[in-house]
Amino acid sequence: MPKRRQKKKRVNGNLDLQQSHSRNQKQMQRNVKDRLFRYLFEKDREALLDLYNALNGTAYRDSSQLEIVTIESAVYVVMKNDLAYILSGTLSMYEHQSTYSPNLPVRFLIYLAQEYQKVIEKAEASLYGTAQISLPTPQCIVFYNGLQEMPEERVLKLSDAFENQKVRADVELTVRMLNINYGYNRRLMEKCKVLEEYSAFVAATRECMLAEQDIQTALNRAVEECIEKGILKEFLLKNRAEVLGMLLEEFDVEKYERTLRKEGKEEGEVKVNKLGILLTEAGRSNDFLRSLSDRELQKKLFVEFGLEEEEK
Repeated sequence: MPKRRQKKKRVNGNLDLQQSHSRNQKQMQRNVKDRLFRYLFEKDREALLDLYNALNGTAYRDSSQLEIVTIESAVYVVMKNDLAYILSGTLSMYEHQSTYSPNLPVRFLIYLAQEYQKVIEKAEASLYGTAQISLPTPQCIVFYNGLQEMPEERVLKLSDAFENQKVRADVELTVRMLNINYGYNRRLMEKCKVLEEYSAFVAATRECMLAEQDIQTALNRAVEECIEKGILKEFLLKNRAEVLGMLLEEFDVEKYERTLRKEGKEEGEVKVNKLGILLTEAGRSNDFLRSLSDRELQKKLFVEFGLEEEEK
């Protein structure tokens, strides 16, 4: 027992240094605001149009008809979304998620209210007038690529959060959550080449991170390999620095730890969170990633870091 306490103390002894490094890293990357998914499809309007067609079974060809209406950061903004645009009377609102949240419908409800407010202001119409205000039909879609096992498609409903399920609700909002991890939703991927290549790129970054100890080295290797294979080749060649910046921000240690703590508290997986934090501080984040799918390794790591007694 004394040795175990000493080991925990020794690991935590590097906490201040690691947190300081993490803060400095975040300081250098604070100007990187856009996530890769959003950045990719906002840069390529043709790809965004292909994505719309793939999701809706349409065949639009003029990308100039797309009107980007994504909610940006501002003092008066309640929440900002990843990507939103209007095409042919349809308001498409997209979110990219690496973690599942049952609260996605209420988030989209807030997004929708803000989007409709902008539409009404632009039309210079009055909510108290006698004329019907025309509103674009909303579509709420989440593109999920996290590590947690998920079906190809899942429908989330706002009404699932309502306290009194015996009363008929007068408001409903549904969200389609599509699994875009590589190998899932093949028909959708075939119809949108950029989405398929994005999925392959994410898979490549994960593989390289498992093979390399240094995150930056792993991400550089993933970018090189994808360029060689023709995966997002032109995009990566043109925007390599920006892409690497976004990926490094996404894997920021401080942000990673904060997510682990929050998710662990919500799901009751406190030990897993503590293990992730300790392994990250010890420079062994790859061991943690492996432990998520290897229960035996996870048990051994619990014992090693004093989170669980060794079985006799």
